[in-house]
Amino acid sequence: MKLGLSLGYWGKGQPPGQAAQVALAEELGYDSVWTAEAYGSDALTPLAWLGASTERIKLGTGIVQMSARTPTATAMAAMTLDHLSNGRMMLGLGVSGPQVVEGWYGQPYPRPLARTREYFDVLRQAIAREKVAHDGAQIQIPYVDKYGLKSTGLGKSLRSTLHPVREQIPLLLAAEGPKNIALSAEIADGWIPFFYSPHDATFAHDALEAGFALRSPERLPREQFEVACPVQVIVSDDLEAAADWIRPFIALYVGGMGAKGANFHFDAVARLGYEEVCTKIQDLYLEGRKDEATAAVPLDLVEKIALIGPKEKIRDDLAAWRESVVTTLMVGGDEATLRLMAELVL
Repeated sequence: MKLGLSLGYWGKGQPPGQAAQVALAEELGYDSVWTAEAYGSDALTPLAWLGASTERIKLGTGIVQMSARTPTATAMAAMTLDHLSNGRMMLGLGVSGPQVVEGWYGQPYPRPLARTREYFDVLRQAIAREKVAHDGAQIQIPYVDKYGLKSTGLGKSLRSTLHPVREQIPLLLAAEGPKNIALSAEIADGWIPFFYSPHDATFAHDALEAGFALRSPERLPREQFEVACPVQVIVSDDLEAAADWIRPFIALYVGGMGAKGANFHFDAVARLGYEEVCTKIQDLYLEGRKDEATAAVPLDLVEKIALIGPKEKIRDDLAAWRESVVTTLMVGGDEATLRLMAELVL
C-alpha cells in the first residue's frame, strides 16, 4: 500500500505551510500529493507551484471538475504539468453535482456518465497527440451547429503542438454511484472513491467487477488499476474527541453538499447502512441546525470511513484497508500524523 498526501482545496486562501508539508511527505516516502477544486481555488495551479520544489513525488488532482474545462483544455494543462514535472502527473477527474455544475460553471448536468465517456475519449486523443475528432451527443470536435448556436464551418481537427512526455497520462475517475464506479473500471486507469469503507465494500467491489468485465484490452491491466482513497486520520486517546474532528465534514457533505434527492455523498454513506442517520443529518442541516446535524453523526460511522484513535488502534485498523481494493491512502494532517502514517504503512 502507498501513501498520498491530500491537500484538498483552499478556504479563504492557501493554508500556511503547504510547501513544507509536501517536502516532508516526499522525504518520508509518500508516493503522491493531491489537490482539489470546488468553486474557489483550482486544482492545477497549486499543484504546479508545489511540484516545482519537489523531485520525485507524483502530482495528482483529486479532483479536476470536468465541467470547469473542455477536455482539450484539461489535456493541455495536464500535458504541460507533465512536462514541468518530468512525467509525474496523475489526472483525477469527476463530474461534481448539479448544484456546482449548473450553478457555478453554467453547464448542463444531465447524462453525466455519457459525458464522462466522451470526455475521456477526447482526453486520450489529445494526450496521445492524435488529431482530435469526436462526434458525440454532448461533445463535438470540430464544433458543429448545436443548441441554436451557428458554426462558421471553419473548424478542423487539430493535433497538439506540444509533444507529450508520455503517450498516456494516468486518468482516474472519482465516483460514488454504482454505474460511475463501474465506468471507472471500464475506461479509466484508476478510481478515486469518497466515503469508502473497507468494512462494507461489497457494493463497490461488485460495481468494479461489472466495469472490469467491459474493460478494453488496450487499457492498463486491472492489476495496475489504481484506487486512491481519501482517508482522514486523527490520532487521539479519546475516540469521541477524535470523531468530533471528522463529524462536521461528514455532516457538511451528507447534509449540505447537494440538494435533497440529488446528493451523491448522502447516497454513498446511506449504502454503508446509515440511511436513517443520513436522513436525520440532512434534515437538520438543511433546516440550518448544523450543530445538531454534526452531533447526529455516530462514532461507528466515523470509524468505518476514517482512522481514529491511539497509534495502536490505527495500526490494527489498517489491516482492513490493506486487504481492500485500495492501493493508495490519501491522508492529511500535521507533521506528527504524516510521520506516524509513514511508520505504520511504508
